[in-house]
Amino acid sequence: MSATHSGYINSSHVQPEFERKLSSYIASALSDPLPDHVEERAKLHILDTIAAIVSGSRLTPGKKAIAYVASEGGRPEAMVIGSNCLTSAVNAALANGMSAHADETDDSSAAGAMHPGCIVFPAALAAAEKWARSGTDLIRATALGYDLAVRFALALGAYKFHNAGHAVPGFCGVFGAAGAAAALAGLDAPATGAALSYAAQQASGLSSWRRDADHIEKAFVFGGMPARNGMAAVTMVASGMTGVVDVFSGSPNFLGTFGVVGATSSSLIAELGIEFEIAKTTIKKWCVGSPVQPALDAIEILMKERGLKAEQVKSICIHLPTTALTIVDKTTMPDLNIRNLAGALLVNSALTFDMIHDHRQLTSPSALDMARRIDVQGSEELEALRPQRQAIVVVDLKSGERLTHRTYVVRGTIENPMTSEEVEAKAFDLLAPVLTKARAANTLETIRNLESVADVRTLRDLLMLA
Repeated sequence: MSATHSGYINSSHVQPEFERKLSSYIASALSDPLPDHVEERAKLHILDTIAAIVSGSRLTPGKKAIAYVASEGGRPEAMVIGSNCLTSAVNAALANGMSAHADETDDSSAAGAMHPGCIVFPAALAAAEKWARSGTDLIRATALGYDLAVRFALALGAYKFHNAGHAVPGFCGVFGAAGAAAALAGLDAPATGAALSYAAQQASGLSSWRRDADHIEKAFVFGGMPARNGMAAVTMVASGMTGVVDVFSGSPNFLGTFGVVGATSSSLIAELGIEFEIAKTTIKKWCVGSPVQPALDAIEILMKERGLKAEQVKSICIHLPTTALTIVDKTTMPDLNIRNLAGALLVNSALTFDMIHDHRQLTSPSALDMARRIDVQGSEELEALRPQRQAIVVVDLKSGERLTHRTYVVRGTIENPMTSEEVEAKAFDLLAPVLTKARAANTLETIRNLESVADVRTLRDLLMLA
């Protein structure tokens, strides 16, 4: 059922050695077993992303995306999770990508300054459905997509690229989506090179998403757009369209046009098959923006270990990396606003998914009163430690005592990972309200044994709703 494109010919270009190595690696990825620990980690990220899509399908960005693709129609190739809609693989990648990043529940790569799961998995799933692939194929293609997305971000200098006004997910994640889809489509190496070129032509995005109070455009830029564009690149080439095969080393080329000083194509293939980015990507404990995570960890530890209570607090100062302030300080997005989130955690002694999306709780008089006591300051010391995310929380009590905690390693990172049981518990809590408890439990069991699934289209019985 694959769309193998052999004998690919484009008379104006010969694939150079670098492109040949990269494309050949992608083309053979489904044949190469992953190390056991990487395969298990990949299944956890797939589960975490499915949970983000299912829960996000009930949030405004997800609802808008589902309604949009339903109105567009399309051949019934792939499912829109959380709905009864079957549509084209390209449309499904868009909708599921936007649902996956409808809020800040999905996984996060600090090194890549992006959320790879909401880009790569929606494209991989749509491609796996379109070409009737197995669960093992889906696992391997997903891991491949993480490797490509993050490596492109590193090659471009993710944080400098972001600070220059570019949206890293749209520029770099698109290659993760395209690579995963190309492998699942069965494209050979030259055709894969052309698909990457079509992805490069669609690489885009502006960090103006920060002004989107509704999180809809952000969901498009961070998830839906790169997933859709990567999927579109592959379907175009699979249909017979030709293109250049040296987009990374010819003249002009992608890295030369957008890269920072020192960006080289060799960094894109370094350690491929040895170092796996999916094993380094954070699965979030908190369903909030990544820069907020270390501060919430610190506050929770002070509550548990020092008995901190809201009524004791006179004032709080949260120290974050300087550039993080542009994302989380005074933003109108509730799941990114660090003052509201920290205030709600203290007032409620917990911060659940439902609380984060209930504006009444985040803006209750007691939560707002606590938020007004919180100051947020940028720290050049913490900035210098990026991509590692740290925070220092200093709490002055009404009694005159001062409590301080510094989060060095965020819960959910590879250095301080959540257990499989914790990830499954998080997923179940997100899946059950939409799918029912029985279907949520079946979904967990199916993903645990995803390598046994012969055709991923059988997942529709679990993830689609009437």
